[in-house]
Amino acid sequence: MESLKNIFAIPELRKRVLYTFGILAIYRVGGHVPTPGINTSALTQLTEQQASNLFGLYDMFSGYNLSQMTVFALGVMPYISASIILQLLTVVWPYLERLSKEGELGRRKITQYTRYGTILLSVVQSFGISFFLENLTQQTGGLPIVYDPGWSFRLMTVLTLTTGSVLVMWLGEQITERGVGNGMSLLIYAGIVVGLPRAVLATVGQFQTGQIGLLTMAALVVVMVAVVAAVVFVERGHRRVPVQYARRMVGRRMYGGASTHIPLKVNTGGVMPVIFASSILAFPQTIAPMFAVDSVVARVINQFSMGYPLYNVCYVGLIIFFAYFYTAIIFNPDDVAENMRKYGGFVPGIRPGKRTAEHIDGILARVTAAGAVYLAIIALIPEFLLTGFKVAPIPIIGDQLDAALPRFVTEGLNVQFYFGGTSLLIIVGVAMDTVQQVESQLIMRHYDGFMKKTRIRGRRA
Repeated sequence: MESLKNIFAIPELRKRVLYTFGILAIYRVGGHVPTPGINTSALTQLTEQQASNLFGLYDMFSGYNLSQMTVFALGVMPYISASIILQLLTVVWPYLERLSKEGELGRRKITQYTRYGTILLSVVQSFGISFFLENLTQQTGGLPIVYDPGWSFRLMTVLTLTTGSVLVMWLGEQITERGVGNGMSLLIYAGIVVGLPRAVLATVGQFQTGQIGLLTMAALVVVMVAVVAAVVFVERGHRRVPVQYARRMVGRRMYGGASTHIPLKVNTGGVMPVIFASSILAFPQTIAPMFAVDSVVARVINQFSMGYPLYNVCYVGLIIFFAYFYTAIIFNPDDVAENMRKYGGFVPGIRPGKRTAEHIDGILARVTAAGAVYLAIIALIPEFLLTGFKVAPIPIIGDQLDAALPRFVTEGLNVQFYFGGTSLLIIVGVAMDTVQQVESQLIMRHYDGFMKKTRIRGRRA
């Protein structure tokens, strides 16, 4: 309560917090504007009875706008996918590598390219969704999901969803620049939290109807608490690299001689490796409706569906890869070692310069390995919940619907997305990161106030 009072007591911080809430409110309002040409009531009824891999993880990241086909149906996923592509190209394309080293001007140029990539991916994914809805209408016994199938509907869907995706991208950038926290992460966080009460009520309803037993319910609560505790523990964990600064004379004063440390976080990348891996694996499911159900391409894509062994292997591999890749982008041991050498710092027992960089890089590699394994375990918890706690499957409407949607998850979808795995990691991670940024703003404001009072007292003296 004291921290909340301090937030609203500082005018600038209060404006940032209220601005963030205002942008999130706009994002939620846009989630209720339907896409033209779609029978939203029929689509909602259909998605309430079953969920495919397309209307699963991707729907959660979009704030459940995809299952309702609102103007924000694509959410932040095109922007995240474009960011991944640009960051990967930065390593292999010398032009982008030079831009990344040009400071603020280069970063703005890369951001502009990311925006163009977002528009391109939004167009492709919008086409995939329009084909999916038309095929769904044809293969569900004539259920009128699309009123007027054809190119007019496809073009309208592409225009609407692409515009909505660009608007979501702009909202996220506004939060990052003028609000508190990372804008894209907060938009994903807001979309997940909105469905949390519904998931809790659905799980309680399963318990009341006998679909989930008392022991299973107790085990779910224990797993949820354990996962939250593990996430908080690991996110707070870091490896300290001791640093000693030599004494040096500047004029008549002696500087240096202090001992400090470099904190290397166990999970340097945060939730970004999981989001990156999920967005890449969601892309094949987006283009799957463009192919016939019995085609070879559709069967191959179906192997990348959630719950299949190939999906799990690729998921874990991508998480580990992006954990190292994202860490390498945001933390450069060579720059840290060079800055230490300039100011007379060294790691005890390690020669300054290249040896120090190699020493820090080796420690960072081992720490990142532990963080990547932790992320992979958290991400695979949903699979354990679905297989370990055998929840009753969702009733399917007709055989044609079973052919239209390649693989259904169970009613444990609520358990999967909220009581473990990616969603819980994002909720806890983003909440901790945002609170930490607010606390740093408070400390900075209190420090400025303390320095101002000290100067006033000095003048009076």
